[in-house]
Amino acid sequence: MTPRELLGVAHVPDGEELRLFRRGGDFMIVLDRNELMSSRMSGSEEALATMTIERLRSADAPHLLIGGYGMGFTLRAALGRLGTAARVTVAELVPEIVDWARGPMAAMTEGCLDDPRVAISIGDVGLAIRQATGSYDAILLDVDNGPDGLTRAGNNGLYSTRGLAAARNALRPGGVLAIWSAAPDRVFARRLKDAGFVVDEVAVRARSNGKGPKHVIWFAVRSTM
Repeated sequence: MTPRELLGVAHVPDGEELRLFRRGGDFMIVLDRNELMSSRMSGSEEALATMTIERLRSADAPHLLIGGYGMGFTLRAALGRLGTAARVTVAELVPEIVDWARGPMAAMTEGCLDDPRVAISIGDVGLAIRQATGSYDAILLDVDNGPDGLTRAGNNGLYSTRGLAAARNALRPGGVLAIWSAAPDRVFARRLKDAGFVVDEVAVRARSNGKGPKHVIWFAVRSTM
């Protein structure tokens, strides 16, 4: 078996250490012993984008907020479905993630970070949400393995009652809050509904070929009222 090669180390603010590995042509980002993401599995991250855009009232000139960049699967899938008038803001807490995308993973990035529709914001997506009012047509969150602060405790606020209220306030009427998770969570699904969203929970395969473990995406739509 080809050994893993350590390419970089980054520290999550108020969190733990991330490590970027390469094995052959594959890349992995690891937190402790958890493989947070891999270039071998992109299907559910791509679905986070494509299925959100399908739910938008208008995909002509929407403004999307993506948190965070990861390996860029969600961003690239979104750009492939959006028109030239769309805007996508990517909030990434760890600057090294963007450095890795422009460095060792540049071939996989396919220039998406330089797309004129894209703005990169190095910072907390939670802060970006709290500072916005009716600003976004969609907010796409893939910053943990589910609705809990795995990478940093501060992310717990995103999934709290207060955090969901802030997300609802940041969305335009009819806007979509989409949250990726490695597994179902009935308590969180109920919390979304209690926060005033119309919720659709969808199971998607981890791999783009329809294979691999099942992940979950919640699509929570803000009422137009």
